[in-house]
Amino acid sequence: MENTYLGSLLHLADPTLPIGGYTHSNGLETYVQDEAVNSVASAKEFVSNMLMYNIKYNDASFLKLAYVAAANNDLETIVKLDQECSALKSPREIREASQKLGIRLIKIFRRQKAFELIDGYERAIANKEAMAHYCIAFGLYAQLLEIPLDEALFAFYYNAAIGMITNSVKLVPLGQLDGQDVLFELQPLIKKLAKETLTIDRELVGLCSIAFDIRCMQHERLYSRLYMS
Repeated sequence: MENTYLGSLLHLADPTLPIGGYTHSNGLETYVQDEAVNSVASAKEFVSNMLMYNIKYNDASFLKLAYVAAANNDLETIVKLDQECSALKSPREIREASQKLGIRLIKIFRRQKAFELIDGYERAIANKEAMAHYCIAFGLYAQLLEIPLDEALFAFYYNAAIGMITNSVKLVPLGQLDGQDVLFELQPLIKKLAKETLTIDRELVGLCSIAFDIRCMQHERLYSRLYMS
């Protein structure tokens, strides 16, 4: 069978998309300055824990729910998911980063193909009913571009891992080959998490990562910063 979605998947999950992802460390900079992340081993532990205990129950789950809502052409649910996502992102910098990435993602893909559902989502954003969170926009486009959900989830986790590893290489710092070793070693975990997210209990979505939130809030007041979050 001919694969008709691979190009769209690679484009959507490309870590070099000009949406500004490289300017955000998502709290990692605080962990490094506190010396909690200071080696290859601790960087791998940080990325693994973020994927397993934060992204799985938050952004990846919202991606899945937005994908399902898009398949049902359910704009009302999509807006509610966006609002729920906003409420769960306690750190201001993380909430704003998610919004900026989502808005820029929409700007890229709406130039290529118009979708009525995206038009409705943008109206909700313009009316301040939604913020345009990155995970929601990713889920919508994954469905609209006919990318299988399991593949979209794997790519989303992979993209998140690449971002955190790249930041670790710069901040700790680590060697470039060290970062590639960590990325390779995390692939079984990413595959496992993508599968688990498909059947995650709705009651667990939004599970808090309190230490992560605290570190992200502390980032706002660091003496020196390389990243915006």
